[in-house]
Amino acid sequence: MFNHLLHKNSTPPDIEFGKILGSLVKSKHYHNVVSLSQKMEFEGIKLDLVNCSILINSFCQLGHIPFAFSVLAKILKNGYEPDTITFTTLIKGLCLKGDIHQALHFHDKVIAMGFHLDQVSYGTLINGLCKVGETRAALELLRRVDGKLVQLDAVMYSSIIDSMCKDKHVNDAFDLYSEMAAKRISPNVVTYSALISGFCIVGKLKDAIDLFNKMILENINPNVYTFSILVDGFCKEGRVKEAKNVLAMMMKQGIKPDVVTYSSLMDGYCLVNEVNKAESIFNTMSHRGVTANVQSYSIMINGFCKIKMVDEAMKLFKEMHHKQIFPDVITYSALIDGLCKSGRISYALELVDEMHDRGQQPDIITYNSILDALCKKHHVDKAIALLTKLKGQGIRPDMNTYTILVKGLCRSGKLEDARKVFEDLLVKGYNLDVYAYTVMIQGFCDKGLFDEALALLSKMEENGCIPDAKTYEIIILSLFEKDENDMAEKLLREMIMRGLL
Repeated sequence: MFNHLLHKNSTPPDIEFGKILGSLVKSKHYHNVVSLSQKMEFEGIKLDLVNCSILINSFCQLGHIPFAFSVLAKILKNGYEPDTITFTTLIKGLCLKGDIHQALHFHDKVIAMGFHLDQVSYGTLINGLCKVGETRAALELLRRVDGKLVQLDAVMYSSIIDSMCKDKHVNDAFDLYSEMAAKRISPNVVTYSALISGFCIVGKLKDAIDLFNKMILENINPNVYTFSILVDGFCKEGRVKEAKNVLAMMMKQGIKPDVVTYSSLMDGYCLVNEVNKAESIFNTMSHRGVTANVQSYSIMINGFCKIKMVDEAMKLFKEMHHKQIFPDVITYSALIDGLCKSGRISYALELVDEMHDRGQQPDIITYNSILDALCKKHHVDKAIALLTKLKGQGIRPDMNTYTILVKGLCRSGKLEDARKVFEDLLVKGYNLDVYAYTVMIQGFCDKGLFDEALALLSKMEENGCIPDAKTYEIIILSLFEKDENDMAEKLLREMIMRGLL
C-alpha cells in the first residue's frame, strides 16, 4: 500500500501516508516507521506535522531521543507550529529513558516559548518523576500545576499515590485520596489498586479489604491486578482460604487469573507448608493456559527445598532450562540453600559457578547458605576464607552472615574468636538482632561462662534489643544443668513476668 502510494503519478495527500504510519506505530513496528519516513523524504515528499509527530513517537519508543529532537527542529524550520501531542511525546520519550530532569527542563523551555501543555503532558511528567523515586518532586509539580496550568485529574493523583504506597507512606497516600474526593476528582481502579496494595505492604489488610468493598460500592470494577493484590495480601498472612475465596470471586466476575495471581496463591500454600497444594495450583495454571514464569518456578523450588524435597526442586530447575525459562538469583539462591541444608555443598558450589557463567551475580543471601553449611560441617576456616574472598569482590556481608560466623566459631570451640567478632560488631555500631545475641549467649552457656552470658543479657536490653523466650530458655536450661538452681529460678520468674512462658 505504501509503495503504491509512493509511486503514484499525483502526490497523494499526507493523511493517506499518516494512516499507514499510524497503524505501524499501533502495532509497535517503530523501525518500519523510521525507514518509510526516510523513503518519503528521499522521494521529495515533505512530512506534515502529524507524520512528524508519528516519527518523533517512533524515535522516542526506540530510545533515539536526539533523532526525535532533530525532527522537532525540522517542524520549526518548516514553519509548522508543534502541538501539545508533539511536546508530550518528547516528554514521554525523555521519561522512558529516565532523563526526568531533562524532561522538566524541556517543559520549562516549552512554557517559556508561550506554548501550552495539557493534562496528559503533566500526567506524563508526574508519572516520570514517580518512576525514578522522585515522589516529593512529583507532589511539588502537582501543587504547582493545580488549577493554574491545567486542572488536576485522577491519573496525576494515582501516580503519586502509587509511588507513596511503594515507599510505605500509606497515610500520606490516603490523605491525597481524600483530597481527590474533596476536589470531586473520581478515583479510578488504578487509584484504588495502589492504595489497596499500600495497605497490604504495611500489613493493614483490614483497611485494604474495607477499601476494596468501598470500591465495589462505588461501581468501580476491580481488575486482575486489584484481585491479585488481595490474594497476595491474604497469602502473606497465611490466610490461604480467604485468598481462594478472592480467586473464586474473581473468576465468577469473568476475570481470568494471571501468572501473578497463581504465583501469590502458590507462595501462600508454601508459607503454611502445604507444598502439595501449591504444586496442584502450579499444574492447574498450565492446564488453564497460563504460562509459568521464573517467579512461579522459584516459589515451587523454594517450597520443595523448605520441606527437604530437593530432588523435586532439581526436577523443576531442569524443566526451566528445557522450557527456556532462565533462573534468576532468587531461583539459584533457593536451590543452593536446599542443597546446602541437605549436605550437598559441592553441588551447591557448582551452581554458584553456573550462575557466574550465565551472568547471574550471586548475592550475600546465596553465599550465606554456603557459609552456614560450611560452619555446620565444622569447616569454619573455609567459611572465613570464603568470607574474605567475598569482601574482596565487593560483596558486603549482612547481619545474618556475621551471626552464622559467630555461631560456627562457638560450635567449633573457638569462643574467643567468636567474642572478638561479636564485640567488633558492637563497636562498629551494627544493629544486632535478638538471634545474634542469643547465639553469643548460647556460646557462653555452653562453656559454663554464666557471668558473661548474664552480662550480655543485660547489655542486650541496654541496646534496646528485647530477649525472647529462646534467649531465656538457653540460659535457664544451662543453669539447671550446672545446678545453678537459684539463678535459674530467678530468670524463670522474670520470664513469666514478661509473659514469655
